[in-house]
Amino acid sequence: MEHAIYVVTLIGTALVVAAAFSSLIAFRFGAPLLLLFLCIGLATGTDGLGIQFDNARIAYFAGSLALAVILFDSGFGTPLNALRQAAGPALSLATFGVLLTTGLFGAAAYYLLDLTWLESFLLGAAVASTDAAAVFFLLRAGEINLRERVRSTLEVESGTNDPIAIFLTITLVEIIAAHANPETNVLVTSLVLGFLLNMGLGAVVGVLGGLAIVRLVDRLNLDHGLLPIFVLTLSLMVFAAAGAIGGSGFLAVYLAGLVAGNSDIRAVTILKRFQDGMSWLAQIIMFLILGLFATPSQFPAILVPAVLLGLFLMFVARPIAVWVCLIPFRLPRPEVAFVSWVGLRGAVSILLAITPLLGGLENGRLIFNTAFIIVLVSLVIQGWTVGPLARRLGLIVPARLGPLDKVELELPGSAHHELLAYRVAPGSPVARGERIPRWARPSLVLRDGRSMRFQDMGRLAAGDQVYIFVPDRYPRLLDKLFASRAVVDPEDADFFGAFAVDPARAAAELEAAYAPGLTEAEQKLTVGALVTARLGGHAEYADRVLLGPIELIVRDVDDKGRITGLGLSFEPTAPVARVPVFLSAGEIGDRVSAFVRNWRKPTETQLAETQAEVAPPPAPETQKATTEG
Repeated sequence: MEHAIYVVTLIGTALVVAAAFSSLIAFRFGAPLLLLFLCIGLATGTDGLGIQFDNARIAYFAGSLALAVILFDSGFGTPLNALRQAAGPALSLATFGVLLTTGLFGAAAYYLLDLTWLESFLLGAAVASTDAAAVFFLLRAGEINLRERVRSTLEVESGTNDPIAIFLTITLVEIIAAHANPETNVLVTSLVLGFLLNMGLGAVVGVLGGLAIVRLVDRLNLDHGLLPIFVLTLSLMVFAAAGAIGGSGFLAVYLAGLVAGNSDIRAVTILKRFQDGMSWLAQIIMFLILGLFATPSQFPAILVPAVLLGLFLMFVARPIAVWVCLIPFRLPRPEVAFVSWVGLRGAVSILLAITPLLGGLENGRLIFNTAFIIVLVSLVIQGWTVGPLARRLGLIVPARLGPLDKVELELPGSAHHELLAYRVAPGSPVARGERIPRWARPSLVLRDGRSMRFQDMGRLAAGDQVYIFVPDRYPRLLDKLFASRAVVDPEDADFFGAFAVDPARAAAELEAAYAPGLTEAEQKLTVGALVTARLGGHAEYADRVLLGPIELIVRDVDDKGRITGLGLSFEPTAPVARVPVFLSAGEIGDRVSAFVRNWRKPTETQLAETQAEVAPPPAPETQKATTEG
């Protein structure tokens, strides 16, 4: 027995170490990290090194706990401004998008696989949710700076669509396992009522649990080493409590993280670091277990239909669902196209595909194997094309800041303050003499191994280590002051225009100088307000507005979303790659209006010509008067 413990521990830790080392390969070559984890599990499983693991209950239990940890960390790291910015599109994708994807994919699965209609929709529900962890890893590994609106939409969608897909999957498994064949109206009614109850209870428990976590952390004077474990345990308690009363534990734990992460919780720096590590560990364990559970020797029997279904999901079901859900929102076509392509299927889809095996369904193994192949196809095709597609669609913007050397230190006994250690980078604003704001309190400077008070140092120099006492919700201004200048790619040399424009200047000056055709109301605005209005009330870093012969580019915005820097270009950039589909509601309306105008113009012209033909010739007196004039 003791020897078995050592062997199991040795094998388990060796797999985790191998997965950790594989991340270096993924960062080096931009490979999908999830794909490497799954391959390690497959290589060591039944058809590889021969490790036998076929316990569906343990796999589902471990995967569910790991997913709860990942969702709490995801909610904890989602800022409220991202939620406000992307709530409409993301929640539409997470609800109606999941349902529409399930329906479209289920119809295709019914004709390609030997499954009933309910089993086909069950498979569709299992693969309807996206895995954003792999997407954002690729964006970070490829040093891709994605537009904020697109990134926020994908983040919020990924955190909210898993609970809905899980509810659909479990409900369909229960119906099929009970050998029920309900009528369509009964099934729809049952799903709607069950969904509202499940999500409602999960939301209530999640919000209350998040508030309770914040209150307990602030009230209890726990040791900093124990505090992260305490918070993680409370998050799993929220997950279990919501599930025990019939709610969605996954939605509850995500909302608990969202509430806790956007409050003034104590020791936020320590919690973020610990949760980042636990999230990595949870992903590795979940992916390895799911890879071990699979049996690749069973794949060839269904390889062709499974690959076809994977392609159908990527090129038909997901794009249609995204387009329909985003029609009400006036998003540019390149953004809609990118969101539709970045629908990677991952560990959640494989985890949900285990539920038919738990329910004892006759075709449970077929559903699991099909879902596993679909995930592999998605990662191989979509995983390696995220970066190139983002560049092709013009969604990449230059880095806002250059290299930054910063260490965040938590202060014992201080709930809302931190000690930041910055190393002054060459070429940074403070190295060039920029002042540090009053709300920041520099206390110590290290230079050439000597420590001195900030007041006695004079001007800071490159290489100095500066310790600054600040509130924990400090603005981004400090990072901008201590970061070096961003290295601009040659292709982006003219990205921000020929020269700067003060956003506070009157827009009437632009009209007088360049005659871009502004209305009288627009000329009364400031340039910054004009750009914000043209962008629909919300401006982002690197947004562009074309005004006749000039183009205004947003160089920077403050913490409240107000434009603080603008660039002007006399040669507007070439339009990004046109996407032939994905018209928004606004574009559809514009095209309909243009068609009506173009249709009415020929009619009016023909009417004028007809009137000219039938009109009597002018009287002689009129002709004479006209000639004399």
